[in-house]
Amino acid sequence: MPSIDMPLEQMRQYKPPLYREADFQAFWESTVAEAKAQPLNAELVPYHLRVRGLQCYAVRFEGFRGGRIAGWYVRPQADGRFPGVCMYHGYGVRGPRPLDMIHYASQGICVLSMDCRGQNGQSQDLSVSPEGHARGWMTQGIRDPELYYYRHVYADALRALELLAHREEVDENRLAVTGASQGGGISLAVAALSDRPKLALPDMPFLCDFKRSIEIAQAGPYPEIPSFLKHFPHLHDDAIRTLSYFDCLNLAPWIKSRTIVSNCLWDDVCPPSTIYGVYSHIGAEKQMEVYPFHGHEVPYDHAETKFKAIVEVLKP
Repeated sequence: MPSIDMPLEQMRQYKPPLYREADFQAFWESTVAEAKAQPLNAELVPYHLRVRGLQCYAVRFEGFRGGRIAGWYVRPQADGRFPGVCMYHGYGVRGPRPLDMIHYASQGICVLSMDCRGQNGQSQDLSVSPEGHARGWMTQGIRDPELYYYRHVYADALRALELLAHREEVDENRLAVTGASQGGGISLAVAALSDRPKLALPDMPFLCDFKRSIEIAQAGPYPEIPSFLKHFPHLHDDAIRTLSYFDCLNLAPWIKSRTIVSNCLWDDVCPPSTIYGVYSHIGAEKQMEVYPFHGHEVPYDHAETKFKAIVEVLKP
């Protein structure tokens, strides 16, 4: 099979060591506790889209430590308790909108999406980074894990899942998380930090194996980090320390849900070896679907695989 990365057989054996700081567990326990304790102050506004048998809403809820996070919610119009799927989006775009969600909702599933703060959706980012950063979000707050951008994003994503779980029409015991690229990385992080998901479906996940990714990724957001460190080489060790808290490599052993990962061997944005590196540390039931001739994209065939898995596991 062709690859722009390691040979496939070598990737299958690739298991980089974890590089957690001593307070890694305490850091996440306190962050998760704070994220769950903060009131959601959720608002769902009916969105008038004529979709037979479904109801659509624009969503707003309080972001981690402030700001309003935006999203969409689509649910079956019928009475009852339904399984739920939380969807996260790729870097620099916006969350799935109602027509992107109805293929799941039409099966009797409640579906919630979230716009990542400050990106190209409608979510506010009120987090404070006292110094500058490279263009984009990868180095925002990178000098301190307490202030790093993805601490807030992961916490927002957890809060979105909590919002979904607490809806009266949702069965909190039948939940899944999914997303592609950045959304795939967020799905892995949420599956590690929450016991709620029964199924995680990350597609060509980003935010994986930072040490290797920033050395070999040819395109996409990872190069923002070496670009920043080119100007501040003395901050290298501090940056790697911060990134270690948010690397799905270090979070992967905490994942308990069934996990299905897609990996495309011509992906120059999320190098396939970095995804294998994270996958190797997942101890839960897992499978990887490999697409040898695809780049940074979700193949149609994999969309069907995900759909079948959601129906099988969540049993709508």
